[in-house]
Amino acid sequence: MDYITWRSFYTVLVFVLFIGVVWWAYSKGQKKNFDEAANSIFDEDEKSSVTNDSTKQESKNNE
Repeated sequence: MDYITWRSFYTVLVFVLFIGVVWWAYSKGQKKNFDEAANSIFDEDEKSSVTNDSTKQESKNNE
């Protein structure tokens, strides 16, 4: 097989992988996971603000 044939196989392989990734990303089963990931930044902010508030309270009590 020559170089052009290998490039053709590679192009088809990459295209199939691309279609697979797009299908996975837009599948309905992934919506819940993506929504949780999108909202996780807000959950971390609430947890860190609660931790910071309790730390501030403890430092005030120690003074």
